[in-house]
Amino acid sequence: MSTPAAAPRKGLRPRRPEWAGRNYTLLTAAAIVTNLGTHGALIAAAFAVLETGGDGGDVGLVAAARTLPLVLFLLIGGAVADRFPRHRVMVAANALNCASQAVFAVLVLAGEPRLWQMMLLTALCGTGQAFFNPAAEGMLMSSVSGEQASRAFAMFRMAMNGAGIGGAALGGAMIAAFGPGWVLAIDAAAFAAAGALRAFLDVGHIRERPPGGGLLADLREGWQEFAGRPWLWAIVAQFSVVVAVVGAAESVYGPLVAREELGGARPWGLALAAFGVGTVGGALLAMRWKPRRMLLVGTLCVFPLALPSAALAVPLPVGGLIAAMFVCGVSLEIFGVAWMTALHQEIPEDKLSRVSAYDWFGSTAMLPLSTALAGPAESAFGRSPALWGCAALVVLVTALVLVVPDVRNLTRRTKEVAAQAAVPVPSSDAEGPAGRLG
Repeated sequence: MSTPAAAPRKGLRPRRPEWAGRNYTLLTAAAIVTNLGTHGALIAAAFAVLETGGDGGDVGLVAAARTLPLVLFLLIGGAVADRFPRHRVMVAANALNCASQAVFAVLVLAGEPRLWQMMLLTALCGTGQAFFNPAAEGMLMSSVSGEQASRAFAMFRMAMNGAGIGGAALGGAMIAAFGPGWVLAIDAAAFAAAGALRAFLDVGHIRERPPGGGLLADLREGWQEFAGRPWLWAIVAQFSVVVAVVGAAESVYGPLVAREELGGARPWGLALAAFGVGTVGGALLAMRWKPRRMLLVGTLCVFPLALPSAALAVPLPVGGLIAAMFVCGVSLEIFGVAWMTALHQEIPEDKLSRVSAYDWFGSTAMLPLSTALAGPAESAFGRSPALWGCAALVVLVTALVLVVPDVRNLTRRTKEVAAQAAVPVPSSDAEGPAGRLG
């Protein structure tokens, strides 16, 4: 009698793919929780400034206050994450973010917060992110392996950005209905919940680093790994400009255009949600499409990142802006999966967080300056010319990075290539990553 009942159990498929282990599942769940709060909070911070009588320059200063410590502490954060258990670094960073957002929420709900208070609290939040980002990226990459890595990254990013859809839409609606303070409070609670999940991550599979050296030695070793790969530093240099101009357009000019031309916070929240829908679509595509020259395809997908700035420059009606943000989301996600796959394939595990820190540092280094100068640039040239300039810079630097041969030729490593890479080679060639060029 027991045999027929047991037979179907043997044929049951596991509830999750083999690459979706415990760490991967916890990381994905925590990212969903965090993004539900953060996407709304970014909108809330801008509108909190505007509701206190601030202008575009004040919004830019608060945005710069968030990104400046992010840039200053990223390299230290990467070295710390490669030396200490990464999950502990992530939990500590989440605790700092929770505290800063909670105080920000209380100030906004209690009355009119001062500009310096908002700048200080967003700076604390940026400091937390400086330590969190390298640790989180290294932890994610160490949690998957094999040819399914790109699918795992695509699934993770789809879940993370899917949460951003709800967070942006809900955040815009809640700001319109209740004001920005409650959205900031929800973000604080989300950081607390996500930190609790990340406390259960297992780092037993990661080899302990031998004692010796120090912070400067760690940073030097990470720099050598970073600088020795032309495809890596070329794309990071490209994104130092792309992130700066897109960040200025979306964190400073976007809310202003939404308030003056589109009807307020709700349409801007819908546009950001459309970007999130696009990222989900891009992740679905990336799960099935695995181009051989992944960085070439990914870089070509950076060109559409100029569309939102152009749409805000016109400005297009809400429907046109939503379409531009959707296409931007699809394109950015295809690039993102290709980029993470390249890092996972080429960078040694014990250097992942430090290389990630140099990546984040280079990509965000110009963001504080661009957001701080967005208001003065609007006063000097006008909002529309400034936005057209943002779009033109995205196109220019993306065209330039295609000149780098490694960007065009880096290939996805297959089982056949991996088998060839396992064959012993002379020591003079050992320093080159196996299967880098096709």
